[in-house]
Amino acid sequence: MKPFVLVKFRTMSVGTASVASHLASSASVTKVGSFLRRTKLDELPQLWNVLKGEMSLVGPRPNLFNQEDLIAERSERGVYDVRPGITGLAQIQNIDMSTPKLLAEIDKLMIDSLSIKSYFTYIFKTIAGSGGGDALK
Repeated sequence: MKPFVLVKFRTMSVGTASVASHLASSASVTKVGSFLRRTKLDELPQLWNVLKGEMSLVGPRPNLFNQEDLIAERSERGVYDVRPGITGLAQIQNIDMSTPKLLAEIDKLMIDSLSIKSYFTYIFKTIAGSGGGDALK
């Protein structure tokens, strides 16, 4: 696991704590941010991370450095042996970082079964609207 700066649009108010989305209040999301998140346009800047070779289009979503439970679960399963991605199986199934063990299991399942067909299926389903994005409290 190599840390990198994930490029994103700001969708939350300035001053919102830097925590995983499922720990942030939905009241922190701006009106424009709500639109960007709902349409998944907030993911577009990450194409820069893909071009730089830090991410792939498909792979396990990158986590924050302080998500210790998720890091432990993913480390145990070898999830960090692949590049993180913008979308993947967990995202289209609405599994977010609020359930670290389940997320790590689904990430590992995706990695072990990834094919050209599933790679493009995940991308297409994401563009078509599958998955609701990270949950907010």
